Parts: sequence; C-alpha cells; structure tokens
Amino acid sequence: MLEDFFSGKKVLVTGHTGFKGSWLSEMLLLSGSDVVGYSLPPNTEPNLFSILDLKSQMKNHFADIRDYKKALDIMKKEKPEIVIHMAAQPLVRDSYDDPVYTYETNLIGTVNVLQAMKEVGCAKAAVMITTDKVYENKESGKPFKEEDRLGAHDPYSASKACAEIAIQSYTNSFFNPETFGVSHNTLVASARAGNVVGGGDWSKDRLVPDMMKAFYEKKEVLVIRNPDAIRPWQHVLDPLYGYLLLAKSLHEGKKDLVGAWNFAPEEGNCISVEAIVKKGIGSAPGSRYSIQRDPGKHEMKTLMLDASKAKKRLRWKPEFGIDHCLDWTFSWYERFYEKKEVMKDYTDKQIRNFIEMKKG
Repeated sequence: MLEDFFSGKKVLVTGHTGFKGSWLSEMLLLSGSDVVGYSLPPNTEPNLFSILDLKSQMKNHFADIRDYKKALDIMKKEKPEIVIHMAAQPLVRDSYDDPVYTYETNLIGTVNVLQAMKEVGCAKAAVMITTDKVYENKESGKPFKEEDRLGAHDPYSASKACAEIAIQSYTNSFFNPETFGVSHNTLVASARAGNVVGGGDWSKDRLVPDMMKAFYEKKEVLVIRNPDAIRPWQHVLDPLYGYLLLAKSLHEGKKDLVGAWNFAPEEGNCISVEAIVKKGIGSAPGSRYSIQRDPGKHEMKTLMLDASKAKKRLRWKPEFGIDHCLDWTFSWYERFYEKKEVMKDYTDKQIRNFIEMKKG
C-alpha cells in the first residue's frame, strides 16, 4: 500500500505551509514519513499549517524558494529521498499585480530546486507541481492532454508554463531516463491538477475560501467576478494521492513515467463558478452573493483536463464526484466555524477515510 511505502522515507515538501502543502504533509506524517518542509511562513490567519500543528510534528525551514544558496544548503543538509515541489505564487489575479515576483517564485524557484537536486544527487524521485493553466487555451472546450501545446495569457499561467519547460530541460540535460543509474539516480515528473478545494484554505481570491468567509463569518455578501467560468473542481486529497503515487513509482525506478501528468476529476465535476456558489448556499441558508465582473484581469472561461494517462498507467482515479467533494469541504468549514470538533482530528479522520476508500 502507498502508506506502507512512505513509512520511514525522507520527503522534502516545498510550500508545506500552504493549503495543499499542509494537507500533503499531514498525509505523509500519518504514513510515518520523515517530512521536511521548506517554505515561507503561513501568509493567512487562520491557516491549516497552524491548525494541524505541523510546526511541532516535522522539521521546518522557513525560507524563500528564490534563494538558491538556501535551497542548496537545505538539500545538502537534509538529503531527501523524495522531493515534492509545491512552493509557488499560486494566484492568477496577484500575478497581474506583481508579475516579477510571480516569475521569480514559480520559474526561478523551480530551477533552484532542480539545480540543488542536481548538485547534491540525493533524491531518487521528484514530483514538480505546476497547474492545469499551463496549456495554450483557445477556448475549444476540449480537455487538455499532456502533449498539448503549452502557453498562457496571464503572468501566473505563463510562469508555470515556463517552469514546465525548465523541468523538461533539466530532465533532458541532467536527469535523462536514458542515463538513469549511470550518470544520475533521479527521476523527475511534473504534475498538473485542476481547481482543488477542501477544508483549511483561506487564500484570497479563491472561490471556496471566499464563500466560507461570507457564509460563516457573515461579514459581507459574497462577490463573484466570473460566474460562467467552468473549472475542473476536485477535492484536494484526490490529486495529492496522485502525486504520491507518482513519486512512489519514480522512486521504484520506473523510467517510463518521467514527464508530465494530469490529475483531474471526472467531467461531471467541471461546472461553473456560479453553480458551485449555489451548491454552497444550499448548505448555508440565508447567504447571498452578487456578481461584479472584472474584465481588467483576464481569466479563461473554460478549463478541463484529460487524466486518462494517469488512470491507465498509474491506475489512479478520482474518488470524489462534485457533490461528495463539496460535502467534505463544507463539512470541514462548518465544524471549524461552529467549533464542533478539534480540526486536526477531523482532518486526520478525512484522510483516513479517504485512504480506506482507496483500499476498497
């Protein structure tokens, strides 16, 4: 089983203080991994990293991924067997306000991790997380496949497409599967997932966190900018399990798995922003929303991924339909805001229940 494999393995998670990074770190800790984190401190209050008390459970390096010397020092000191690189500036709208920081973090930060792995040579497997937004989107409505052309409109998406090119370059030049076991011992892949949701996300300008603040804190009416936008919504545990499955397979020396991978929900999860909001209102009666479009910051209308490669070759599959996904998400926030449960215990319960689903 996957959790048996990760027991005792040393895993470096960059971006471990973020929403996805915190969930991943907790999954690894429950599997018995020796988890090392490399990230800036949490940038929201509240935040899942603190709720799960991850600072006391794992080794933490609080530093900027743009600092190559620091990245190299951490790699030399920790010598992880597995690297999962998630550190990023993850917001499309923020990328318009500060494109230089976005490119530095998402492109140069990725190069720093790759170069540190090359110099130290300790990692057997590396999974580099990018985004579903790396593809050149001509609004055809068709799901993107891994071999489709990269391209972007906004600085965030472009920075991640650039990161994909850098990953491919390092793979060809330094981590080539054809020379695996001869000139190097590292296999690298990239992972592209859809719009993830789940408990414990308080990032700004994200739909579900904004919904939960509006519905439970009742400070303001929820404002949505792009109600018709269609996205591949998925619970955070689904793609994270895919990342771990990919890391395990690379660690086992499966050279044919080097490359890019989509992790996406079934087509029924690809629904509009406004449809998600209406489902949320159903769980929080009396809540309201308004539409205030912002044409100044372009966002794609339709975005879907084809995950048939992961389904066929990794035997990965998404567990959550849209209603199941949102039920787990809304129930987490309901318990948090109404103080019904210790949230670390409830988060661990959701992880264990998910793992049991995978065994079934």
